[in-house]
Amino acid sequence: MADDYELIDAGDGRRLERFGPQVVDRPAPAAALPRADPDAWAGATLRFDRDAEGARGRWRPADVEPWTASVGGLELELRPATGGQVGLFPEQLGLGGWLGERIHAVPAGHRPSVLNLFAYTGAATLVAARAGAGVAHVDASPTAVGWARRNAGRNGLTGHPIRWLTEDAARFVRREVTRRNRYDGVVLDPPSYGHGRGGRPWRLADDLDPLLAGVAGVLDGSAPFVLLTAHARDLTSDALRARLAAALATEPRAIESGPLELVARSGARLAAGAFARWPR
Repeated sequence: MADDYELIDAGDGRRLERFGPQVVDRPAPAAALPRADPDAWAGATLRFDRDAEGARGRWRPADVEPWTASVGGLELELRPATGGQVGLFPEQLGLGGWLGERIHAVPAGHRPSVLNLFAYTGAATLVAARAGAGVAHVDASPTAVGWARRNAGRNGLTGHPIRWLTEDAARFVRREVTRRNRYDGVVLDPPSYGHGRGGRPWRLADDLDPLLAGVAGVLDGSAPFVLLTAHARDLTSDALRARLAAALATEPRAIESGPLELVARSGARLAAGAFARWPR
């Protein structure tokens, strides 16, 4: 488990986590069972509550400064952010080893190239860069891209070949297909819904398949790979695998999939989405 991260407990629709010096209490709709360790929650130093509509919310206290945590071998800047995020999806930490293995499997002769879509604050970008890949880091939010660049600096990767791109992911992929730009691997973590650069709406249910078709169109090399994660509660790992297999024109059995799940110190289990990765 990462040095400065721990899921302490989950239940009653919330999750209690330690990110370095901060103990964070925030919503988790999938945590439907009662809390396993009710007494632990008194130790929270930071809490996020959604408003009545569920779209926004606020942090208490509201004046917490950014802090640094050592997570998965990376030094990351964390801070209270919109929607109850802090700058890290801890359920994805276990996927970094597979990503590094796939990058190392690219035959020698050129620097492996990775396209990271919906790249947020850059954890996957930094894992790929440390494994020796050149990375195109794509996110529609200028704030997230700036945050990711600071994380790169914290990890000694300022001079590494990373392209920092404030772009709509789907639009960028379509342009890359047209330009015939190709990548050894693609990492993508699309949200359930949101807005791309310029206000274009994004809905996972409607827009994932066209995006995956574009992803298939930018893959190249003798050892291509795709790592897809999603956090929609109604999208199972089997469904995610089937949609990726259809885009890649391959058999579902060629793709490994599974849940993104965290186990708390209290023994509680927190479902946090699903992954699909190709090849197995």
